[in-house]
Amino acid sequence: MKKVLLSLFIAIAVAIPASAATTTYSSAARVQEVGEKLLTSNGIPKTNVQFMVVSDTPNNSEFVNNKVINVSSAELAFAGNDNETAAVVATEIGHIIMGHGSKNKVISMLTTPTTTEVQTNAAVQTFASNYKTTKQDKEADLVAVNLMVNAGYNPLALIVVLTKQTGTYWDTLAGRPANAEKAMNVYDYISYVYPDKLKVGYGCNEYRNFLLYADNQVSLRKENKKLTKLYNKTYTKAKKKTANNITKFKTRGGISGWDAVYGLLNTPVPTTTK
Repeated sequence: MKKVLLSLFIAIAVAIPASAATTTYSSAARVQEVGEKLLTSNGIPKTNVQFMVVSDTPNNSEFVNNKVINVSSAELAFAGNDNETAAVVATEIGHIIMGHGSKNKVISMLTTPTTTEVQTNAAVQTFASNYKTTKQDKEADLVAVNLMVNAGYNPLALIVVLTKQTGTYWDTLAGRPANAEKAMNVYDYISYVYPDKLKVGYGCNEYRNFLLYADNQVSLRKENKKLTKLYNKTYTKAKKKTANNITKFKTRGGISGWDAVYGLLNTPVPTTTK
């Protein structure tokens, strides 16, 4: 009997492909399906929309024309499940909905190079560029939270993806997680708009470590009436702005306000003949 059982066990083991036992999660392979779910669950048509994984910084400023949503392979490297993949993809969709790519092109078109002190100061230019990027990233993150919730994904995964990344030297000195400002922005928005999602939690060390930082920040805010008032004002405005931009994007048929402005500026002026 023992020999029969042993033979049966060996036969089953041989029949199972070697890869089945060592299958690892591939975020890149999940991008298209997860992306389509984010679109359809939020009432955004997925027809002809293609998701592409790129190795460089994603540029989605041509989405209106090519219907391609580029997603960073570097960001996907921090995604270990569909919730986290959704966080990466939803953020790129967030940038598209907010029209950040077109906005940057419009500003570039309307700003003519001069030799002023500010424009020739590399340090000032770098600071301004970083501030703009951070501001736009934070806006896209809040849109991403809405998209994820509507699609049934855990929005706390966005915090996990942000804090999984390598922190700066100053982050280490200050004892805060990587991308602390962005992660805290997401946490505060979720606590204001989707408080029930905080109760669900997220079962990983990155999120538990982030909570140590976040709980301290929340405690400090609650002890300061001015900070509490600012928090309520900031996220009341953010909730309205985020919802409005998503609604308008869908109403326009997948075009942001900045896309429309850029299109008008690029429309050739008809020439008149005498």
